[in-house]
Amino acid sequence: MKTYSITDTGILREMNQDYFFASDEPVGNLPNLYIVADGMGGHKAGDYASRYTTQRIVASVSRNPGDEPVTILKEAIETANKLLITESAEDESKRGMGTTLVAATVIGRHLVVANIGDSRLYIINRDIRQITRDHSLVAEMVRIGEVPVSEARKHPDKNIITRAIGAGDDVDADFFEVDLNEGDRILICTDGLTNMVEDQDIRDIVLQNIPLEERVELLVRTANRNGGKDNITVMMIE
Repeated sequence: MKTYSITDTGILREMNQDYFFASDEPVGNLPNLYIVADGMGGHKAGDYASRYTTQRIVASVSRNPGDEPVTILKEAIETANKLLITESAEDESKRGMGTTLVAATVIGRHLVVANIGDSRLYIINRDIRQITRDHSLVAEMVRIGEVPVSEARKHPDKNIITRAIGAGDDVDADFFEVDLNEGDRILICTDGLTNMVEDQDIRDIVLQNIPLEERVELLVRTANRNGGKDNITVMMIE
């Protein structure tokens, strides 16, 4: 496997509150580990939340003696959530901070993913398939038929998320397990990409016959060219 990642502040934001971690080598008993987080909160709190949560998850995975990937990730997420809530309670400047999270590991041809919030993981081959499920107000409205898919990306409430690390004592992550096929590309990203670039345009860029690094960089440039309204993090695994 080969991995390349970029995080970019975007055009309009002054601070980058996204954070990522990527290791093609084993982390604890997982053969590899990939994390993308999009923080939220006041001045610097979102930046702290995404970085702190990612670091705590990596530390927890590193120490976990278990051999069941979903359990390892679940326990790491629960630990990170408790620690983040404690940090938030002890520092007024960090009160109410939180973060989205996508964490994934590839075991042979099997992909295990944990998801909280509206950052996403896609599998791209001939088509583009979103594996994660957005935890956002607008996504819920789309699911029950109140908002058409065509209007979701421009809805004024699209940034309201319904689940996050740090939002409460109990954290409810979704887990997905997917069998991979030859030629699959895994794309993990924050909404700074998906709110600025349509899925089919993402697919077309990912499938271009240029080096991996250039495709990731082109995704970021395209998001910025389309407005760059938020921080943009893109991680691609081939």
